[in-house]
Amino acid sequence: MPSRQHSQIRQTDVLVVGGGGAALRAALAAQETDRSLDVTLITKGQLGASGVTATACSDRMAFHATLAHTPPGGPDSWRHHAEDIYAIGGRVSDYDLAEILARNAAQAVAYLQDLGVPWVHRADGAIDQFLTDGSLYPRACYTGPHTANHIEAALLDRLRGTPVHVIEHHMVAQLLLAESGRVVGAAIVSEQNGEVSAFAARSVVLATGGAGRAFASNVFPPDCTGDGYAMAYRAGAELVNLEFIQIGLCSTATKLACSGSMMRSLPRLVDDGGREFLADHMPGSSPQTRAAVFFAKGASWPLSQRDASHQIDVAVAREMLSGRRVFLDYLRNPEGLTAGTLPPTIGEWYEQERGAPLNEEDLISPLARLRAINPPSVDWLAERGIDLSAEGLLEIAPAVQHFQGGIRIRACADTAVRGLFAAGEAAGGQHGANRPGGNALLDSQVFGRIAGESAANAARLSSLDQRIDVEAARRAIGSLFTAAGRSPDEVLTDVQHSMSERCGVCRTTDGLQWLVAHLQQIADVGVSPSGAPLARAVEAVNVLQVAQAIALAALSRDESRGPHLRFPTADAAQPLECDDRRWERYIVIRKAAGEPHARALVPVRPQHTGDMRD
Repeated sequence: MPSRQHSQIRQTDVLVVGGGGAALRAALAAQETDRSLDVTLITKGQLGASGVTATACSDRMAFHATLAHTPPGGPDSWRHHAEDIYAIGGRVSDYDLAEILARNAAQAVAYLQDLGVPWVHRADGAIDQFLTDGSLYPRACYTGPHTANHIEAALLDRLRGTPVHVIEHHMVAQLLLAESGRVVGAAIVSEQNGEVSAFAARSVVLATGGAGRAFASNVFPPDCTGDGYAMAYRAGAELVNLEFIQIGLCSTATKLACSGSMMRSLPRLVDDGGREFLADHMPGSSPQTRAAVFFAKGASWPLSQRDASHQIDVAVAREMLSGRRVFLDYLRNPEGLTAGTLPPTIGEWYEQERGAPLNEEDLISPLARLRAINPPSVDWLAERGIDLSAEGLLEIAPAVQHFQGGIRIRACADTAVRGLFAAGEAAGGQHGANRPGGNALLDSQVFGRIAGESAANAARLSSLDQRIDVEAARRAIGSLFTAAGRSPDEVLTDVQHSMSERCGVCRTTDGLQWLVAHLQQIADVGVSPSGAPLARAVEAVNVLQVAQAIALAALSRDESRGPHLRFPTADAAQPLECDDRRWERYIVIRKAAGEPHARALVPVRPQHTGDMRD
């Protein structure tokens, strides 16, 4: 894996943008498809230490796949996986892409195992799998809490043994197009000194991840600013399903996802004055009902319209919109919670989980229950300065976790722009409104490989544009800015807080209309390139443009589906219903006359009749 020497004009056959699992897989696939091709990977930050795949962690991180031993078995078992992807996605994804994901999953697992990913195996030697949300059968492969990190490390080790060139600490700021509209290269900015250079390429793969930094509250690394979405949009590609953004309750201090045992231990939900408020948002409910909904939240993170537990997310979001901070209190039981009011199903779960029924000690406090079912979580928080045995309080907030949509792709990971391919969280159409747990890692490897292979094949049929020079790169980047615009940091802060407030958990027509107009006002004034490093200024433009596309998509969808909760008014008790008759379709955003425009299209439907889930 040689490091490419700096020069203001460079050339490559296949240019891969990004540093996560999808980018690494794409670069490897391009090189494996044709070893005579020159492949270059450019990443912000340091490869292996930036992006989501390298930094993600959860209690048991999943890679979703149908293997030979996965139920129900048989050569067509993968079709059940495809149907699950399509069904939990609300039927607003392209079914053929779901089939590609499911059909290629076993190959992806085998490839990673050959690279040394330490999948957990059963006693009989088969890879162990567990059931995740949105799946009819257990398909989740794992290594433990660090599955994504193990995948990134294995791919990186493999890449180091190839001639793929790597350029770190550089940002791809703009795609360069021929008069025909084909991608012929990119304009690059050094994160270290702001120097601009030009890169000629026969094909380009965007694997830049999501746009978590478009929101004030998110669990993304700082480099996830939607660069791929914005560059593709400016180049003429389509964006799809951007309104579907997974949001879940997280620790504000550690970004720990408050799912599983953190909710199943049934802590109190209180504001910064110690007031327990869940009953206010579930009027007429009994302590037993509230306990059941709260417990269900442990298995339904992030929020979804189809799960009653989204009431917890809504309650937290509305308290915060009223200016109050929110905490989980592990020292005191929720009001009215006793052995007599505890739903029987919760007691049965505890008995199955730890092999013994709840006893009097378990009923003393949520902390006692948390220690009974997940003691490492208590130690993990203590190591990070949060001692639940002292004050018992864990501050939480809804945080953006994953983008379901992205650059609209087809079966070869190709986009509407010739020579441009996309993979991973940067791509859209393969997921719908939601996805089975573990499908994001699967997606990075399946479409990462396909994008790399397709880009290599496209490169063999294309020629390098010899007219690309550094002045063209500078002009392309300069076109993003306005001399009299606002500072990048000011724009970023304004966009992030506006998006979290108006396009987070609780979305309303009035709020989204205000947001679309407000973001347009920011765009009209523009972003100044001064007052910040050039790469950060480009990030501010990208975040703004992606936010505009998200807000327009969210405003266009006047129903609730997946994580998109649309309320008729700010104080409405329930979100709008899912409207399949009108909205079993996806929203596509494309640039026209310099502004984002939305249209609703019917996705690719299944060719077979019936539902394999029935």
